[in-house]
Amino acid sequence: MIPLSPQPGRVAIPVTPVTPTGRANWHWRVGFVPALYLAALVVLSFAHAFLASWYWLAVHLLALGAATNAILVWSAHFTSAVLRVPALPHRRGESIRLVVLNAGVVLVLVGGTTDWPWTGVVGAGAVFAAAAWHLCWLVARLRAALPARFAVTAHYYVAACCALLTGIPVGAWMLVVDDAARDRLILFHAHVNVLGWVALTIVGTLFTLWPTVLRTRLDDGAPAAARSALPTAVTGVVLLGIGALAWWPVLAAAGLGVFGAAVVITAVPGLRTAWRKPPRSFAAWSIAAGIGWLLVALGVDAVVVLSAADAHEAVGGFGDVLTPLLVGAVAQILLGALAYLMPVVLGGGPGAVRERGELFDRHWAQRVAMGNTALVVFVRPTGPHVRIAVSLLLVVALLQFLLPAARVLLKRR
Repeated sequence: MIPLSPQPGRVAIPVTPVTPTGRANWHWRVGFVPALYLAALVVLSFAHAFLASWYWLAVHLLALGAATNAILVWSAHFTSAVLRVPALPHRRGESIRLVVLNAGVVLVLVGGTTDWPWTGVVGAGAVFAAAAWHLCWLVARLRAALPARFAVTAHYYVAACCALLTGIPVGAWMLVVDDAARDRLILFHAHVNVLGWVALTIVGTLFTLWPTVLRTRLDDGAPAAARSALPTAVTGVVLLGIGALAWWPVLAAAGLGVFGAAVVITAVPGLRTAWRKPPRSFAAWSIAAGIGWLLVALGVDAVVVLSAADAHEAVGGFGDVLTPLLVGAVAQILLGALAYLMPVVLGGGPGAVRERGELFDRHWAQRVAMGNTALVVFVRPTGPHVRIAVSLLLVVALLQFLLPAARVLLKRR
């Protein structure tokens, strides 16, 4: 487990064994999965002209494929770390969950891009089963653990799983039914799954991950902030979901504001930590930029909801929200977290960890600056040629993560 600065004043220094362990072998195997979905996004960026539903496919490759796999793996890892429970002697349960999840993801992607919608429904059922199993595992670990300072992190994961289990049936329903309520269902499904499942997990993880990435101690106010941000974020998701489903735009915008307040509560101890130990790595700056884009996306989302005449118009404007939300926030935080975690958990001793970290940090300033500048240009009203050019820069930034990731994973083999 990664030490997570259990007491103020202690420095979070990742400690890895000199020889490969079962944990290292596990993370080596599962590390390929999110990377493959991200690589599929690169392929899609060049082949999208041949796919009518490429935009839907890109969204689900990132959110359902890469992000959901990473969440299942790392939420289990951090749950065991913060609860200080011994690791299980085998990984059979986690392995089966990931197999079921990815079988479901593939079927959902097929059903959403072909004329076989019921294939997607079956896939959604498999994803639902994997998420429900993961939820049961989290609850069991919480019940078996002794009181822990950051047990609240596992509660974030429980709440996020509940959000995903609420959003999946709505997405499956939309694959086979096209009725007057479709626009409201789209808004509900997108908001509950992306904010409730992905963003809520991010908020719960960053309290402990952020100071670890900076290799410094936890801020003294982090535990209290973690406890207060959870009910705030959950309240925001609930208000947002009800407002989107009933099309009460004021209530939906209020939910976005409440969720944004939870992100700010999270950011305050993080900013104090960064002031004490400034970030100097790709992982740290990518995560920091992602949190900034998350707040931007919430603000844009509130404007879109409040200015729309009806749910259909809100769905039409939601594309302006998805780019900063998924590319700016989710993708950057995912890449930053993996850039820090993968070198640490693959074992081999301090020298190997340092070597892998240097690979991920190569040209980090150029990558962060280029990716975020390109994204700023992309979200502004520009001509098609400019958007194509800056989208290629975003693909290059993704490749600059995937190439060292592939080198690290294949070299360890």
